[in-house]
Amino acid sequence: MALAATAAEAENYIQWLKQVFFIELTERALPNPFYIKYQNIQKGRIVMEFVTLNNGIKMPLEGFGVFQVPDPAQCEQAVLEAIESGYRLIDTAAAYMNEEAVGAAVKKCGVPREELFITTKLWVQDASFEGARKAIEASLNKLGLTYIDLYLIHQPMGDYIGAYRAMEEAYREGKLRAIGICNFYPHRLADLCETVEVIPAVNQVELHPFFQQEDALALMKEYGVIPEAWGPFAEGKHGIFSHPVLTEIGKKYGKSAAQVALRWNVQRGVVVIPKSVHKERMEQNMNIWDFRLSDEDMSEIAKLDIGHSEIVDHSDPGFVRMLHSMKIHE
Repeated sequence: MALAATAAEAENYIQWLKQVFFIELTERALPNPFYIKYQNIQKGRIVMEFVTLNNGIKMPLEGFGVFQVPDPAQCEQAVLEAIESGYRLIDTAAAYMNEEAVGAAVKKCGVPREELFITTKLWVQDASFEGARKAIEASLNKLGLTYIDLYLIHQPMGDYIGAYRAMEEAYREGKLRAIGICNFYPHRLADLCETVEVIPAVNQVELHPFFQQEDALALMKEYGVIPEAWGPFAEGKHGIFSHPVLTEIGKKYGKSAAQVALRWNVQRGVVVIPKSVHKERMEQNMNIWDFRLSDEDMSEIAKLDIGHSEIVDHSDPGFVRMLHSMKIHE
């Protein structure tokens, strides 16, 4: 099941929501992040849950990422299939070199622009006030859009304060509906929030069962910043797709280990952006909205945390130098 469900399944879901929240289900009654479009459920369709950003904008709790899909034709087709499968949040970046392909898919998909949530990111090379101003215009042009739903600083490097000032300017002009950051660890996040005028709406960081970052999530909550997970499958490490703990939990709900890993994150209030170029996998990744992990399940997954990343070390000077050396334009 992707976006659609039988009428009976939808009705069961409605009853579950009522039992959990003890409320009459209406479009506006559900507490954040369980915002459901009731009229679509009544028609037999289960739709995406949303989280409300600190400026009132609603953002889907699950999206589709296009990292490492640089081929234009493949990227465009993947985004079209993702939108067909029910995704409305599409996450790209200037450094992914595929903004044009995403824009082409958005133009062709047939879904009204206001129903889509497009994210892109500022690269290190453009981390300055003037650099960010130009980069925002470049992304708008490549995407073929008049506004971007969420614009993020990709890395906390270079003159990111100057860049953020330019983003605040574009936000006030309506070119960006929300602004945020990526990979800002707690000390960087605190410094930024204490410096800028517009608190970032989102911080996209590495979050998965083996690197859970509970302290970082607590600080984000303190500042009203929504966490978003890149690498929600830990890039396949620790055998996540067949991990015994996740697999056993999944058996109770008829779900895969991957679906359990995604569900665990969204139940923590974390937006997830899994990536796949295979439609069947896209649909499987979307199929996480008809079950809920128990407190016991969540506690078992909490035990998997190793407390550090095995993917990247942002404190490594060599890594920092490497990112600064990566040029995406002349």
